[in-house]
Amino acid sequence: MSKWDGKSKGTVLGYRIFVFLIQKMGIRSAYGLLYFVASYYFLFLKKSNSAIFYYFNQRLEFSRFKSRKMVFRSYYTFGQTIIDKISISAGMRNKFTYEFDGIEVLKNLLAAKKGGVLISAHVGNFEIAEHFLGDINLDFSINLVTTDLEHSAIKNYLESLAQKPSVKFIIIKDDLSHIFEINAALANNELVCFTGDRYFEGTKSLSEEMLGQEAHFPAGPFLIASRLKVPVVFVYVMKEHNLHYHLYAREATVKHRDEKGLLKEYVQSVETILQKYPLQWFNYFDFWNQLKK
Repeated sequence: MSKWDGKSKGTVLGYRIFVFLIQKMGIRSAYGLLYFVASYYFLFLKKSNSAIFYYFNQRLEFSRFKSRKMVFRSYYTFGQTIIDKISISAGMRNKFTYEFDGIEVLKNLLAAKKGGVLISAHVGNFEIAEHFLGDINLDFSINLVTTDLEHSAIKNYLESLAQKPSVKFIIIKDDLSHIFEINAALANNELVCFTGDRYFEGTKSLSEEMLGQEAHFPAGPFLIASRLKVPVVFVYVMKEHNLHYHLYAREATVKHRDEKGLLKEYVQSVETILQKYPLQWFNYFDFWNQLKK
């Protein structure tokens, strides 16, 4: 199944090195160091190499030669998004440009005063969205629903660099008390954000075909979003050339208690994004559960 073990590569020391380079020599110098980091990953991380190669070769149907090249470029692009996130959080927002696609969806959502659910994925660079949305004077607060496993030492370090408070976190708990936190946030006209493409061992999942192959998704985001009677929006922040980002917002069609229908629409939305940005799929594990076979 497409479960994730909660472990991301990299160390706090590695991030500190990149922060030093960014602050002393600029963003593009940090990009230069990425060639060595991406090369290391490309040469030595066999499991993640196999997983991302499968995505390019079997799901996107690229040739074996092109898929191998795309593996390296995927690591490099992922590294760039991390450097961008560090730079923006550390006060270099003015170095970047952006454009919106569907911003009216978010404006209308907030104007309704009912709060809203955002569902994103591990594509692009969603965590920098708040820095761009702030530029258009949207009065909003984002609550990211996550697990203790995902709230790592690296996340804590990156948050310490931020010049203003980052997104608030709602930690998923066994006693389901996070449901009350979600309802309280929505009642306060805040946005609650889930990622819909990773689940953990022991949690409920839903299956749906993605890129021509069945995969499993966490049930929680789709069960909750289909029952809250608030607007649901799929959101992505995608890196483009140079230091430019493109923000997408697409309102979902939600039928009450139809979590399967919501999941299907979500998968179709993610597929559309990946058709345009194939390098920005950042799930480096056996998402389709096919590698052992």
